[in-house]
Amino acid sequence: MLRKYGLEIPAAATIGGGLYLGHAFNITVNPAAVIGRNCNLHKGVTIGQENRGKRKGAPRIGDRVWIGANSTVVGNVSIGTDVLIAPNSYVNCDVPSHSIVLGSPCKIIPRANATEGYINSRV
Repeated sequence: MLRKYGLEIPAAATIGGGLYLGHAFNITVNPAAVIGRNCNLHKGVTIGQENRGKRKGAPRIGDRVWIGANSTVVGNVSIGTDVLIAPNSYVNCDVPSHSIVLGSPCKIIPRANATEGYINSRV
């Protein structure tokens, strides 16, 4: 597990190539999480698990997902490809591909090319 600079990113997490950590401080990723290719996580992001209830488990995040500062994605939820999660959002629901997510509870806005101009691609 990487614990430098407040990062908690365990080796057990499944992470695709091209992960970008913007202002990489206080980022937590659950070991059971799955993160796709060319995803961007920013300061204060938590990708966590729920321990009980209908969403028990950890998130599955698609390719080209941008997660803004201080956002939380939690539970056995699926985040599609080309999704932008706005800063300070709390996401505990499935999000379809090509969407923008705002706030708490999450409000989903369909948008083609939702992450255009946001993704820092490494792969």
